[in-house]
Amino acid sequence: MLKMAGNKSYTIVEYFGGDSGYRCGYCKNDEGNFSHGMWSHTMTVQDYQDLIDRGWRRSGKYVYKPKMNKTCCPQYTIRCHALKFQPSKSHKKVLKKISKFISKGELPKGPAEGEPMDSVCDQAGPREPSNACPSQVQRAAITDIQKELPECPAATEARKEAGDGAPADSVTPRKDPESVAGERATAGAPRAGMGADPGRPPCRKAKDLRKERRLQKEQNRPQSEGDASIVSPTPPNPAQTTQPKPLEDFINESLPDNSPHRLEVRLVPVNFEDPQFTASYQQSVALYASYQMAIHGDEPSECSESEFRRFLCDSPLEAHTWTREHWCSLINSGTSVPADMASSREIAFTRQLQKQSPKLSFYYLGFYIHSCPKMRYKGQYRPSDLLCPETYAWVSIEQCIPQLENSRYARFNQDPEAGDARVLKEVGRALVLYRRAVMPYAAYSRKRKGSSDEAEVQQYADLVGQDCAERILLYRA
Repeated sequence: MLKMAGNKSYTIVEYFGGDSGYRCGYCKNDEGNFSHGMWSHTMTVQDYQDLIDRGWRRSGKYVYKPKMNKTCCPQYTIRCHALKFQPSKSHKKVLKKISKFISKGELPKGPAEGEPMDSVCDQAGPREPSNACPSQVQRAAITDIQKELPECPAATEARKEAGDGAPADSVTPRKDPESVAGERATAGAPRAGMGADPGRPPCRKAKDLRKERRLQKEQNRPQSEGDASIVSPTPPNPAQTTQPKPLEDFINESLPDNSPHRLEVRLVPVNFEDPQFTASYQQSVALYASYQMAIHGDEPSECSESEFRRFLCDSPLEAHTWTREHWCSLINSGTSVPADMASSREIAFTRQLQKQSPKLSFYYLGFYIHSCPKMRYKGQYRPSDLLCPETYAWVSIEQCIPQLENSRYARFNQDPEAGDARVLKEVGRALVLYRRAVMPYAAYSRKRKGSSDEAEVQQYADLVGQDCAERILLYRA
């Protein structure tokens, strides 16, 4: 980490643009996926937070932003209001199944329900461009930027864009159960071309039938006082109807001491000198490889230990005191693994942290891809917002879905006069790092008379916004 006067830390990036298309892991288009890319040598958590709020995401040290109006499967940044989140019926089902497995060793019967897991492509992002030339900073803070950055071998590809992001061909709709109310009519079988038997009662939803049975049960229950022949439904308890069971009650459900399994969740920073981290490291590598081969069909060579390190261990984020910003970026940068259980626990973790840091109130789920049904499960975490790709304003997902049903790319902000409020109007104010000196781009361009990179720097500044452009150091050779 480069530190200047006052012990201030800086983010240092190299910008690559993104004119060439590459294979999409969702729709399998060979050249339809487009994104901007940056290699981050080091990054502060606040800068990463601000980049996320402008549609960026990272894979290891590679930071990328989809070209929303050009890429085949637009990826919209999504955040959930963690403090207001209530688990849905499907979320509760998953948590109960996990609890039953831990406490009794029972596995779910029949085919798995709910939405599939994330595609690796959503986590790993696009590959680095072949002409990228980031410096090799080996898991250490940059102490001599002049020495490190000019050594610039060609970068290897970050992560293959494989991963089953393609949607299933079809989804079988659920059938309504047969009606069980009333006796079957004596009318004969329906004649050809006449449709359903008109003598039978119409089919009704199981939910309505359950309500009716509960009501009948209450009505048939004798009263403890007064005339037993006069029955009335038991009035609902206001506390029960207005206070749903909170998420934490499902997660913290007590388990018997003799449970055949145990679930342990630990937050351990990546540190290969920490015995607590190294104790479970090989187990984590084996689990990663097993998952990649079983779910995504990877070959063993494609999910090696080095790939595990690059994807899940390497990070440009600085070591930092556990402030609101660090926790926020830690949660933002985490990968989205099996959706319901992991995300529910992470939301509960966010709520726990919020008690210490009141400003921490959002849980980021990465990208929402409406054109890929496999990725729509993220929209079930309500209330949630999607990031408008043009104004960078947050818009409720309920307002966005109708637009996405009509078009893969959509501007969510309905104000036609609204624009990017944080655009950098003077490119000369963008900070650059040149020959180990920090300077505004205007000073750099005077030193490098005849420099032809103004258009590239302007594009970079537009993408990262004013705040980041005036803080992040754009490396110039």
